[in-house]
Amino acid sequence: MKLIKRTLCGALLFLGLASPGLAQEGSLTIAYLTGPVNEVPDPRERFNGWMSNQTGVTETLMGLTREMELYPRLAEAIEQTAPTVWTLTLRDGLSFHDGTPVTADHVIDSIAPILDETSPLHHPRNASLLGIESMAAEGERVVIFNTKAPDAAFPWILTEPGVVVLGPPSDAFPINGTGPFIFREAIPEQLYRVEANPNYRDGAPGVAEVRVVKVADPAAAALAFEAGDVDLVINYPETDYERIVDSGALGLSAPTVQFYWLAIDATHGPLSDARIRRAVSLAVDRESIVEAALSGIGGVAAGSIYPGMMPWSSNTAPAYDPAKAEALLAEAGAVKTSDQWMLDGEPLRIDIVTYASRAALPPTAELIQAFLLAIGVDARVSIGEWGANNDAIADGSADLHLQAWSVAPSGDPSYFPEVVLSSDGDSNLGGYANPKLDDLLAAGRQTFDPEERAVIYNEVQDIIIQDAPLIPVFHGSQVSVARAGLEGFAVHPSMTYWMHPGIKWAD
Repeated sequence: MKLIKRTLCGALLFLGLASPGLAQEGSLTIAYLTGPVNEVPDPRERFNGWMSNQTGVTETLMGLTREMELYPRLAEAIEQTAPTVWTLTLRDGLSFHDGTPVTADHVIDSIAPILDETSPLHHPRNASLLGIESMAAEGERVVIFNTKAPDAAFPWILTEPGVVVLGPPSDAFPINGTGPFIFREAIPEQLYRVEANPNYRDGAPGVAEVRVVKVADPAAAALAFEAGDVDLVINYPETDYERIVDSGALGLSAPTVQFYWLAIDATHGPLSDARIRRAVSLAVDRESIVEAALSGIGGVAAGSIYPGMMPWSSNTAPAYDPAKAEALLAEAGAVKTSDQWMLDGEPLRIDIVTYASRAALPPTAELIQAFLLAIGVDARVSIGEWGANNDAIADGSADLHLQAWSVAPSGDPSYFPEVVLSSDGDSNLGGYANPKLDDLLAAGRQTFDPEERAVIYNEVQDIIIQDAPLIPVFHGSQVSVARAGLEGFAVHPSMTYWMHPGIKWAD
């Protein structure tokens, strides 16, 4: 495995970091669709690490550039020294917010509870992704990780926001991180507030305070922005984007790893037949959805699971071909009577569920419904809660769940297909099983040569296209707007990086 070593100059250029001594002025209020779950949201619990990473409170051992390339962050270097052994060296001179030097023992003490099933900080998802057998410190700056099996994804998993390095907590520093901002306050489901860290190693931040307020309804967030109550809206409604930018707001839109897709009940009902799944896919005009539901700026049509920015993407959208869709329905045994397809003597009906916390989901579901109705398939849409929708897929009371996921949050291709399509995947709620796909996913984890991995994940994508165990719709852009005068903020494709010292208000 090639040594991954930090190049300080390149990392500073990527992050847009400030030089030491930059004045701290003003505050920044951000509207976001989620909020903290408790008064001290430990980054290792649930998905709390996203907020602490986004606001610059905590940092990970490895990081991702805006090109989704891996680089050492708190680490200076990481090297695979045996098939299951990784040697990580910390940067020199790191300190926590309370001034305590960061050591290899702190790394181990931070990660150990994630792996420990008896700990209240145990995180099953991250523990599974890490696959660590043991950890050991060699001196103050070197950590030796032993993984349970050869794992090409391991250094990428160290970018996960919940896999953080924390110092001992105290009343003054309940989340004792290493980042450019210091955690100060959380009001459950309302507010997450941080203040600038004047002693940050790469320069003091350009804003003194950041307040993240929960506004789950995108339309309400847009109203709050126009009223002047917030300075920046993450995930602004696409349909209003052009108007608000024309009015003088700063438009901030860029492609991300956000993936809008249809999860399928492959166990019950009509979609247990791959031909009907493929027919549904062919009946959907993705380009029209991007134009209508996303105003042409919220994403690009998706042919497979990975966005075009990823080196292994085969992102050619399936052709919109309603005639072929109908031919597949007939091949599957459906019979068209007048304008309605019948299957086993009953109208062919497909129930679609989605949720409303992302502005693009309800209109996209309605457009998919319209495309299916246009070829004679009785399609129904209902808006519910994400967890309840998943239950509906699992118990057969819904056929399709339109949802949005971060398809490669760590930059590695293995995560998403493993959890949603492998036979034992934690989020394979529809019961899809394909032994060949399982074998490919296992091989992808244990293959270290990038070219060989690309071949494997191309085969994975071919199976998705041919067997339609899920239906890609589009790859989303993060559409955000800010008050004029904000400098240094840019959308990161992973959506897990917001704040850095170079963000400031123009003079």
